[in-house]
Amino acid sequence: MDEKNEPTVEQSLGVLSEALGKASVDLVAVRAAVDRARADMSSHNGSHVRTIITDAERAVIRLRETEDSLKEVLKDLTERG
Repeated sequence: MDEKNEPTVEQSLGVLSEALGKASVDLVAVRAAVDRARADMSSHNGSHVRTIITDAERAVIRLRETEDSLKEVLKDLTERG
């Protein structure tokens, strides 16, 4: 890819900022749904679907990877200043 088609730092940070904004709204909504589901499941003492466990484990792994990536961005920004 030539330099004309490469995003600028400002563009990259803008895209990241927009994605973080959307993700923060989604995370709040998902957390509320998860907490409601946990309360409902514990009160009914029912069996848990294996796919929920698998999906939850995969989400935790990806959230940890995302956290690590964001820490690297913060480190890069801090070193720049």
